Amino acid sequence: PPGFAQRLTELAGRIAADETLEPAYRALALSLPGEADIARDIGKGIDPDAIFAAREALALAIARANRENFTGLYERLADKGPFSPDAASAGRRALRNILLDYLALLLEGAALAATHFRSASNMTDRAAALTVLAHRHAGSAETQQALVDFEAKYRNDALVLDKWFQIQAGVPGSKTVETVRALTGHPAFSMANPNRVRSLIGTFSSANQTGFHRADGEGYRFFAETVLEVEKRNPQVAARLATALRSWRSLEPGRQAKAREALLAIAGTEKLSADLRDIVERTLA
Repeated sequence: PPGFAQRLTELAGRIAADETLEPAYRALALSLPGEADIARDIGKGIDPDAIFAAREALALAIARANRENFTGLYERLADKGPFSPDAASAGRRALRNILLDYLALLLEGAALAATHFRSASNMTDRAAALTVLAHRHAGSAETQQALVDFEAKYRNDALVLDKWFQIQAGVPGSKTVETVRALTGHPAFSMANPNRVRSLIGTFSSANQTGFHRADGEGYRFFAETVLEVEKRNPQVAARLATALRSWRSLEPGRQAKAREALLAIAGTEKLSADLRDIVERTLA
């Protein structure tokens, strides 16, 4: 199990509580590096599951060490008046939402995020709470209800519904490939809609390190099938999606082999568009 220096968790608490710093700055300083950023820094032999586990362990250590301070600050940052889009208000919302992400890791975290979701007066807070629920408490009753409510409220707003697909595609873990596969059959999803494809398939392949890089290769197999399906309608979008595997050689050997199989499956398809073939051949070269 990973271990972390106490001064690191203490530093997070000091940053959060430092009123001389702008809230937006504190929110950024408290945000941990993304899994893809960590993978790029490691450079080779990458195991996405190990990166995810270590990153989550650090987030939990920070949350546990600063539970009382984070909770108090989270409560003080709640909007007391009507929504305002100004920079100061946006900064306070950003800080409150990053604190929610940490606090959601603790006991009763799902209930806290669900309350945040229900009481949200703006899209920023509502989407942030839904993301926390889906990513921290996938499959929970609170998460399922929030997903249903969000879809019902915004099913006629294409841009916001794209966000709904995107949040679900980014849920960490091996089960997300099945979720994404199921969502391709949703009435609001179409392979002919580039924005919807990018929101669901693009997010899954480029932003979900543990789901896409599932150790058994199922994420890659689903991805190859989907890229070929998209290519029939929009070769340019398919080619852009295919770039998600451009760093396949940096993975650990088992995943490397499975990613290569997926790329070869695409490359071996007859009558492949010039756009997609160019990307795949460059990636395999």
